Amino acid sequence: MNIFRTKSIEQSIADADEPGRKLKRSLSTWDLMIMGVAVAVGAGIFSVGAKAAANFAGPAVTISFVVAAVTCALAIMCYAEFATAIPVAGSAYVFTYATMGEVLAWIIGWNLILELFTAAAVIAKYWGIYLSKVFGLMGVDMPPAINIGGVDLYWGAFLIVAIFTVLLVLGTKLSARVGNIFTLIKIGVVLFVIVVGFTYAKFSNYTPFVPASQPTAGSGVDDVMKQSFFGFLTGAVPAQYGTLGIFAGAALVFFAFIGFDVVATSAEEVKNPQKTLPRGIFGGLALVTLLYILVSLALTGMVSYTQLAAEKAPTLTTAFEAVGNNDAAKVIAFGSLVGLTTVIMVLLMGLARVVLAMSRDGLLPRALSKTSEKRATPARLQIICGAAVALVAGLTAVDLLEEMINIGTLSAFVMVSLGILVLRKKRPDLKPAFRVPFGKVVPWISAILCLYLMTNLAVQTWIFFGIWLVVGMVIYFAYGQRHSRLNEKFAAAKEAVDSPVG
Repeated sequence: MNIFRTKSIEQSIADADEPGRKLKRSLSTWDLMIMGVAVAVGAGIFSVGAKAAANFAGPAVTISFVVAAVTCALAIMCYAEFATAIPVAGSAYVFTYATMGEVLAWIIGWNLILELFTAAAVIAKYWGIYLSKVFGLMGVDMPPAINIGGVDLYWGAFLIVAIFTVLLVLGTKLSARVGNIFTLIKIGVVLFVIVVGFTYAKFSNYTPFVPASQPTAGSGVDDVMKQSFFGFLTGAVPAQYGTLGIFAGAALVFFAFIGFDVVATSAEEVKNPQKTLPRGIFGGLALVTLLYILVSLALTGMVSYTQLAAEKAPTLTTAFEAVGNNDAAKVIAFGSLVGLTTVIMVLLMGLARVVLAMSRDGLLPRALSKTSEKRATPARLQIICGAAVALVAGLTAVDLLEEMINIGTLSAFVMVSLGILVLRKKRPDLKPAFRVPFGKVVPWISAILCLYLMTNLAVQTWIFFGIWLVVGMVIYFAYGQRHSRLNEKFAAAKEAVDSPVG
């Protein structure tokens, strides 16, 4: 049993052309750039930065965003080199399969499912909550959940997931066009927030820029479970702010950059991927980073971080209400709703593409990888993914697992960064259109930074992550390893060698 067997790049590309399991190449550089912005600039731009400033970094949350952006940029360089060498669906899963072997590819694919599924469910639930807020601002009482038989049903999650599942079944290009419209609207809202926010900014609110480290207010087991894993390992007293607070903030706001690995999963649907993928990914990342830095500066300039920390769930709305601008709060509520809309669409698409790639290889049931003859989309799989996301978002407290999104993403980033080094050694003959600069330095720095940010996530997140990995390994050895197409080929080749020649 060779669980570290690798799948050749040529075979991955050939499998992408398998009749009945092909995707249509229809996306341009612009589509990819907007897709990255669409998934990264969501409601997080209105809430994650405020939470990180209040609880971890203070005004230095701007540095947290820079650290997260640099970490993401380094990893995305590795993604771009891989994607131009292996332009097929599946992203980090496919890249790992080609370099480090099947069992590690399964782990990364399993973690990508964790990232995309959890993110889609969490954000779909928030979408319903924001929809109720928008109705409330218009004077209409529309509760986010209705109680049926003692169970709270978040109806908004079902609605938005159903709409985008139908759009994605009808075609990736159509979905991209709808997403482009929503994305341009929310960029306009973000620019409004930045311009108006800076009119209230005071230099005194930026002082101290890096607040002194101080013990957290909580105590006991719950406090330990919510401290960073790095702090737990080093025996540090649970604390917030200071230099470590900046990195803890970076680990949290990394949520803002998860979209760019999702973009790489669309490689098989991109026209001229060798040029389109790097341009689209880096263009989107540059725009998103600029927007986040400006929003965080406006936010921490408007109100003191201590005022944000006094709130249970601080957001940009908190800051505008504090300065007496309730009209801007209404715009932010609308912007949050629009922002979440496109995020859900891209996450649903990415989830289906990862499962598609894994099922093509037999690690998940092969029936899931069938695509529509008419539209060349994985219609059946997209509906299954949509139904699962809607049920979890609408019926469970999925928002408690928010940090699981980050740990799934970062684990994939670590593997892709190291995978580039393996790919170059194993296949020096490959000449990808984009190549990570500075030799081995950037991939190593990327892997170390991503791993360090992982250790800055909460202890309870690591416990949940460990449980997820155990469940994944059970599924792999019970099903995936035996049904793997690569395993079948190895077994057939061995049988041919062992059988007597008649």
